[in-house]
Amino acid sequence: MANHKSSLKRIRQTEKRKLHNHYYAKTTRNAVRKLRATTDKAEAAEMLPKVTSMLDKLAKRNIIHVNKASNLKSRLAIYVNKLQ
Repeated sequence: MANHKSSLKRIRQTEKRKLHNHYYAKTTRNAVRKLRATTDKAEAAEMLPKVTSMLDKLAKRNIIHVNKASNLKSRLAIYVNKLQ
């Protein structure tokens, strides 16, 4: 167990941030899954900018790595362009 007030506070802050980051990461993962499950090109094209924005925000806040966000965005764009 922590012995200092500052380390107790740090534990509280870390737990709070972890829950916050987990929520946004999970929400984005679900949005990516939903986009990949879409077979309608118009609907997918409408969803792509929103999902891209979500990935960029996660990368900006260091919740996911910048390269992971880039790779996901690239694969999703390829997927949407292949739809008919």
